[in-house]
Amino acid sequence: MTDDHLTGRRGFLRGAGLAGAGAAASAALAAPEAAAASASAPGRRRGGYLWLAGDHHLHSQYSNDAMFRVADQVRRGLAHGLAWLAITDHGNVPFVTHSVERVNADIRAAREEYGDRMLAFQGLEWNIPGAEHTTLMLAPGRSEAAFLREFIANYDARVKDARPGTPQNEALAVEALRFLRDAVRRRRIGDALVLPNHPSRQGIDSPHEIRAWRDAAPEIVIGMEGAPGHQAAGLPAPAMGRARGLYDGGPGTYSFPGYPAESYRTHGGFDWMTATVGGLWDSLLAEGRPWWITATSDGHQACGDWVKNPVDALDQKGYDDKPYDAEGHTFNNTGRFPDPVNAGMPITAYSSLPPGAYSKTWVGATGYGYRQVMDAMRAGRMWVCHGDLISGLDVRVRAKGGRGVPMGGKLTARRGSRVEVVIEIALTKTPNHAGLLPELARVDLIMGTVTGPAADRDTLRAPGTRVVKSWDLDQRAGTLTLRHTVDVDGPCYFRVRGGDGRRTAPGPFGPDVDPAGPVMDVLGKADPWEDLWFYANPIFVDVH
Repeated sequence: MTDDHLTGRRGFLRGAGLAGAGAAASAALAAPEAAAASASAPGRRRGGYLWLAGDHHLHSQYSNDAMFRVADQVRRGLAHGLAWLAITDHGNVPFVTHSVERVNADIRAAREEYGDRMLAFQGLEWNIPGAEHTTLMLAPGRSEAAFLREFIANYDARVKDARPGTPQNEALAVEALRFLRDAVRRRRIGDALVLPNHPSRQGIDSPHEIRAWRDAAPEIVIGMEGAPGHQAAGLPAPAMGRARGLYDGGPGTYSFPGYPAESYRTHGGFDWMTATVGGLWDSLLAEGRPWWITATSDGHQACGDWVKNPVDALDQKGYDDKPYDAEGHTFNNTGRFPDPVNAGMPITAYSSLPPGAYSKTWVGATGYGYRQVMDAMRAGRMWVCHGDLISGLDVRVRAKGGRGVPMGGKLTARRGSRVEVVIEIALTKTPNHAGLLPELARVDLIMGTVTGPAADRDTLRAPGTRVVKSWDLDQRAGTLTLRHTVDVDGPCYFRVRGGDGRRTAPGPFGPDVDPAGPVMDVLGKADPWEDLWFYANPIFVDVH
């Protein structure tokens, strides 16, 4: 390979915001102590909570399409500011047959080595019957591996051949969620959370299924992945050249027919359900019940990594059934790939970005611990951010003279009284993973009316939701405080989003609803670093 070719490839990586990513990955494999040494004490104090960044959707060498060791993912997360993560390998027959206890042992070893800086959850990317993928995240405990194996054997759609969106499979999904709910209540396991991943990608997570999951176990099914991983997949060649989040498909046999064509694409990197003001997310919130959003890496690998799966090292094309040694071992007969190897060059065709390098879910915990993180997630004290657009956020709604309630909370106010929304934003002061210093250009306050349970379980609309206040910003450093007062005549909610202002347009329901929302991402031409957003989870207001 010529020096000119290397220079061109490195130039591409730098322009795409990926320069050094592969070197960091190689360092994480070769020198684990150095890779983790820069990590500081977990979390940032703000508004009375310890804010911990994390990622609930990561894969390891126990997934049939990934490669990293658990410890590698932990070190990579530490290097990019994470304090918690969940290893969520794919449910399938090889995994349930060979892998559950082995990945659990690796997670326990990571907890032992990095527990003062990283909370490592055991989870699963569960093939939920009748639909697509969800994160299942378990609290640590003596029986977590045995319980997970039992759950996969009885309820994973790939194991049970329950993928099609039939009424029988939809009922099996509800049964599985009730099983999880009862297992927590009876203390078989310490705790469990479920969040549907990339919910619009195939259109098979229908609105009535989402509502059924939430209603079956509201303390378990708490929300959805509001922004998918695989954010590098939309970079142009020589990168993957597909779509952010791998959202480049269309409707299939079991897709919900009411979803529009634009729902199969991301919008500013976020799922259509989240990005559309007055859309599906708001229709769930308009029922007055919690439904929170997160953002993840879906980390299988990362664009620019200098390492690869050993199957590729043997010039094999494919994963599951390709032998990787002279004895004929494959993923299918072992449930695991051997450790990744040096690729000798950065691989730009990978679709993910390193955990924490681009997508972060910040949770406001009462302290550093597994239960504290899960409790904060269940309470909705979360905000999500791409590309470190901002470094801190506190949103509160308060009545006159009060301290206010945080994200995920509920304020009780008198009908006709005035409430104040206070938004405190810590602006980013250091370059992000791309070497760029992001600039926040606009913040929107979104308000929706709460109308109660939807008569139509497949409704996609919340006509009482709109942007009620926007701020165009020019402050570039320090802390920014924004305030807006509203007279409340009935139950409602408020949520906040912000962006770098590079790509905006009126939302699908017109400028009166959303004057400058995110734009649908273009296939093969979507640089994630040039279109950054943050979203806060809502605060409800009840009236009396």
